[in-house]
Amino acid sequence: MPTSHYDQLNQVMELVSLTRPKKLLDIGVGFGKYGFLSREYLELWHGSGKYDDWVTQIDGIEAFEKYLTPVHEYIYDRIYVGNALDVLPTLGDRYDLVLIIDVLEHFDYADGLRLLTACRERAENILISVPRNWRRQEAAFGNEYEIHRFHWSQRHLGRLKDVHFLYNPSSILCYMGVQGRKVVKQCKRNRHRRMLLRLIDGMKLRGLALRILPSGRHSDARA
Repeated sequence: MPTSHYDQLNQVMELVSLTRPKKLLDIGVGFGKYGFLSREYLELWHGSGKYDDWVTQIDGIEAFEKYLTPVHEYIYDRIYVGNALDVLPTLGDRYDLVLIIDVLEHFDYADGLRLLTACRERAENILISVPRNWRRQEAAFGNEYEIHRFHWSQRHLGRLKDVHFLYNPSSILCYMGVQGRKVVKQCKRNRHRRMLLRLIDGMKLRGLALRILPSGRHSDARA
């Protein structure tokens, strides 16, 4: 489908934001959601620069040209139309981050490995998401590329080098590359902190809340 599960939105975009890529490649742009959100949070969130004067290069690859709209033209710097296996060898840029979000399951195992190898040759980091629960899917919207061809599991992805996983109930999130350990560790740390703060907010006894807080957070609780 030209869409993907909303359960992973926060985690995917937190990983993108923590990576802070100057050059990003979105493989299988579909409806353009991750290009749009990446443009927003890499360009606008920090409030620097001029509106509409983009400094981050966001490119995309899309096999099914009918998905593309004027929205894509505004958000992406360039979109290459074709099978990613054919397009990637022709690209001259080297990217800081490649997104393969709910795309890998549309490749069989051998072609999926070829895709990941080609991405490694052209990127410092790769962020992958595949469905945790497999379901059969045929062509949709007249697009044969929408067929599900292989059920990728954490076991398959774990055989690769420099891989780091982040738990999600609906998706397997895998970050590969030089920033993987640092970015995933920070994302997990942020998640634990948010969980702790939500727990504290729900407590009625102030004294109990202060006892479980890490020492560095006491001043925040008293504020």
